[in-house]
Amino acid sequence: MNEPRPQPFYRDGLRFSCTRCSLCCRFDSGFVWLSRADLSVLAAHFGVSVEETVARYCRTVDIGGFRQLSLREQENKDCVFWLDGACSVYASRPLQCRTYPFWAHQLTDRETWNETARTCPGIDLGAQRGQREIEEMVENRRVEPPLNADSLER
Repeated sequence: MNEPRPQPFYRDGLRFSCTRCSLCCRFDSGFVWLSRADLSVLAAHFGVSVEETVARYCRTVDIGGFRQLSLREQENKDCVFWLDGACSVYASRPLQCRTYPFWAHQLTDRETWNETARTCPGIDLGAQRGQREIEEMVENRRVEPPLNADSLER
């Protein structure tokens, strides 16, 4: 007999609204992993080919034995798309950016979520995101995995 699966702490939803504070896209080195769909959206945004998008805005990162594709950073560690005090591709930003802070590892328990809230002023603001919507964001990241840089060269 299967035990019922425990309900996640966010079963009643979580409130979040991006304040565009820039804390998740500036000041620190990090990685914005890109999926094939992300590249297509960015290429369309700029009206250039996927290859040109990769050449202009991406870098290859060797991590865990894999070569992953990530957005470049500016010299000061800001995202390559952070310009004039705002995200210059906000409507076309990558899935990783669109789904923040609803990432699987940040939804493991209330304590982890609260820790994320210490650095994200949008948590507990704005619209209530229901359990289904939250789980769809997590699932979208699973089905649109980061692109291995080697797959671009084939």
